[in-house]
Amino acid sequence: MAEIMNEEIILTQEGYDKIVAEHEELVSVKRAEVAARIKEAISYGDISENAEYDSAKNEQAELEERILNLENMIRKAKIIQEEDVKGDTVGIGLKVELENLDSKEKEVYSIVGATESDPFNGKITTESAVGKALLGHKKGDKVTVEIPDGFINYKIVKISK
Repeated sequence: MAEIMNEEIILTQEGYDKIVAEHEELVSVKRAEVAARIKEAISYGDISENAEYDSAKNEQAELEERILNLENMIRKAKIIQEEDVKGDTVGIGLKVELENLDSKEKEVYSIVGATESDPFNGKITTESAVGKALLGHKKGDKVTVEIPDGFINYKIVKISK
């Protein structure tokens, strides 16, 4: 577990900015809102049987845990700079256009760091099955991805920034 704690977290600039913005929102706005809820719940009297107080304290604990996680990510972040990204092979910070060789459909994915993964919006991580299979391949390469129901065969049509 100690090894994982020291790993750097690879992010695009966009992903890093989102984390910083969420952290700022939680620290400057949410923390005050939760503190106000706790204060209000205490004003109701006996806190030993006060559901509002218990709920607010639980929310506060979850909020503080999220803030710590975000601070950890910010501290360990390694931002992939666009000028450092080579566009000739698939890697983090690049967009990949694929042709599914079985269905002939085109798919476009952005390759991102693990914390930025959002497959429903076309952002996949190098730790996903597709991302792992594509990593290091060039335009024109054919790649087979193992998925739970079998295999998908892709051809890399285009790699771009």
